[in-house]
Amino acid sequence: MRHRVKDRKLGRTREHRRALLSALVCALIREKRIKTTLVKAKEARSLAEKMITLARKRNLAARRLAIAQLRDTSVVAELFEKIGPQFDGRQGGYTRITKLGQRRSDGSEMALLEWVGIVPAERKKKKKAEAEESKTE
Repeated sequence: MRHRVKDRKLGRTREHRRALLSALVCALIREKRIKTTLVKAKEARSLAEKMITLARKRNLAARRLAIAQLRDTSVVAELFEKIGPQFDGRQGGYTRITKLGQRRSDGSEMALLEWVGIVPAERKKKKKAEAEESKTE
């Protein structure tokens, strides 16, 4: 029976799982949107929403708790200064998961995890001519 069993194991050890979730949330904070498997997105959403709750407190103790979880001070600084204040009027539901379908290679269900109300910056694709010029220089 699964009584009171909260987390998914994701086929990893405890340390590996914590590092994976930390890396996913750090990527979400940096990029504002990540593409991953549905199960990983659901687990990362839990940690990401907890980090926003800490960021909304804006005190030293909360910042230290976030650093202990994410292990990257620059990401925590961005979380507390830019992302956290944007969710001040919101009671919860800071992230959105959008299903993308199955991955071709192994059939894994893919999903897009993103912040609600924060638009990610569009990445500029290099054209072939620009790519060739950068190689010759």
